[in-house]
Amino acid sequence: MINNKTIAVVVPCYNEESQIAMVVKNMPEFVDRIVVVNDFSKDQTETVVKSLINNEAYISSVEIKPKRVVPNPYNKADQVLEKVNNDEIKFYTPQKIEESKSKIVLINHLRNAGVGAAIASGYKWCKDKQIDCTAVMAGDGQMDPNELNSICRPVIEENIDYVKGNRLIHRSALLVIPKIRYLGNAILSILTKLASGYWHVSDTQTGYTAISNKALNAVKLYKIYKSYGMPNDLLVKLNIAFCTLREVEIKPVYNIGEQSKMNIFKVIPRVSFLLFKSFFKRLWGKYLFRDFHPLFLLYNMSFILFGFSIPFVVKISKIFISGGQLNTFTFLGFLFLFITAFQAFLFAMWMDIQDNERLYK
Repeated sequence: MINNKTIAVVVPCYNEESQIAMVVKNMPEFVDRIVVVNDFSKDQTETVVKSLINNEAYISSVEIKPKRVVPNPYNKADQVLEKVNNDEIKFYTPQKIEESKSKIVLINHLRNAGVGAAIASGYKWCKDKQIDCTAVMAGDGQMDPNELNSICRPVIEENIDYVKGNRLIHRSALLVIPKIRYLGNAILSILTKLASGYWHVSDTQTGYTAISNKALNAVKLYKIYKSYGMPNDLLVKLNIAFCTLREVEIKPVYNIGEQSKMNIFKVIPRVSFLLFKSFFKRLWGKYLFRDFHPLFLLYNMSFILFGFSIPFVVKISKIFISGGQLNTFTFLGFLFLFITAFQAFLFAMWMDIQDNERLYK
């Protein structure tokens, strides 16, 4: 615990028999529950975790007792939400949960579903147990446990909804992070700024995070992207729910025995398309249905005008290729549409940045 607030760490893992014990054994003492989510590993990951559960060194002295809604005439809404929360388990990856007096909880997926789905299952357990602060640490040991305190404290002490580590601002980033990964991370970070509305965010691919119970209840966890685009997708969902965000500096950790399972050349196109769709979900969900804002009109006007300018671009291109004479009306029409669309887009982006300043703490 920190300040009498419960702390849990979700550890997603797939084929991590050589690394998972190191992750669990190096977990700080203030962690009350270590929720290991085994995503249908083909190796001995489950066996290793079970041996740790049976170790008396991990018996917990903190009892987790979630509060249940006591029906009365005035809390019908709370009763409905509790029922919805209990019923939604059917939307998660089929799983088997093993709990005991140990601080280690093992969630075994009955089929492989991806790292995002594994984190969602861990989040669901923590939400149901009403854990105050839930962190995520990868099962491959690529996150320094000594930095967990700085990740969790803003959630516990300052009521920040979501805290994420940032390796790109560490002075060793360019020296330690593989160049191709650094470039890919930078590209996806730029796209995530536009899609999520958190314009100051960077290192969007880090999984070292902490989230409040309030934020866990603010999004539909089972709808989180199930693969490596999960951190990006979650940022969009948190922004739509008006959740506050903070980044803390963490060091990049590589070459400690981990084996990357991510193909960056497959991940970048998939996540880029995910972010393209997510931008429009945020635009319509947040700025039309939840809280109308003029930037909704400006963004959409810019897209419509850009669309109308395409036939002019095609016509002008054909004229240049054929060597014909460019009509003044055609050129002025294109110029008017393009400049107006570009200005509308910039104004909308400026409004977007200003509106989301309040969420970045």
